[in-house]
Amino acid sequence: MTTSHSRTAAPSERLGTGTQRLSLNRWTFRTTPLQEFLEATTAQGIDAVGLWRQDVAEVGLDALRRRVDDAGLRVSSLCRGGFLTASAEADRAAALEDNRRAIDETAALGAPTLVLVVGGVDRADKDLIGARSRVTEGVATLAPYAEERGVTLSIEPLHPMFAADRAVVSTLDQALDIAEASGSPAAGVVVDTYHVWWDPYLERAIQRAAATDRLLSYQVCDWNLPLAAEPLHSRGYMGDGFIDFPSITRMVKDAGYTGDIEVEIFNEDVWATPADEAARIIAERFEQLVLPHA
Repeated sequence: MTTSHSRTAAPSERLGTGTQRLSLNRWTFRTTPLQEFLEATTAQGIDAVGLWRQDVAEVGLDALRRRVDDAGLRVSSLCRGGFLTASAEADRAAALEDNRRAIDETAALGAPTLVLVVGGVDRADKDLIGARSRVTEGVATLAPYAEERGVTLSIEPLHPMFAADRAVVSTLDQALDIAEASGSPAAGVVVDTYHVWWDPYLERAIQRAAATDRLLSYQVCDWNLPLAAEPLHSRGYMGDGFIDFPSITRMVKDAGYTGDIEVEIFNEDVWATPADEAARIIAERFEQLVLPHA
């Protein structure tokens, strides 16, 4: 363990107080060992991380909580629950049980929200409308359980090109329809710039989410071209692609959102960058393109 990894930056060395709203999502550092990721985060004076359930599986729930606490960090979200679109009853029951475990893990980590990637079309029936209906039923079933444990469910709309395999929910309005149908304050949405920047009704939808207290999380990264062979890996550092971060961030701010802003980048070049360097670039871009408008 090198000194540069293990030393937490003093307040005077930090890029600015804005790093206190910045959270680094674990999957931005997917190939970096967990402890090195935590140390790179604190070295930049960043206070929060978004974790994945793979981290729980790797080191154990209690050990993961201890590592985060020992680093002086908090958890802004846990990813991921969801995948509620199966047409077979046994598969739906198994998915609900897995989501209850995910809710328990979220609560144990002290994270406020569990991110839900709802699942793609079931090839058994290819029923897109039916798949969305099953998501609505699943969220309504899970929301009271989450509410009891002090956790919220952040439904994440994904770009339409992922409807087949990852998310039959493509717009923020669709996600809000599902959250509102639950009848629970525990169900809401996450705004992820990579997935929703193209939506012509985005500003209206963000205002709608705010009006019902369902704007639960804000995630940022850029949309890069050309698309990677795996399109999900075309996310980039803010400023490298086509997304207007000042405009979207102002929409979120005007809606009253004051929570953590997670940087979630899936990009093989970023994964190949030393963690300290990637964290520094992210902090700089955050202060340049996001923080002034947040």
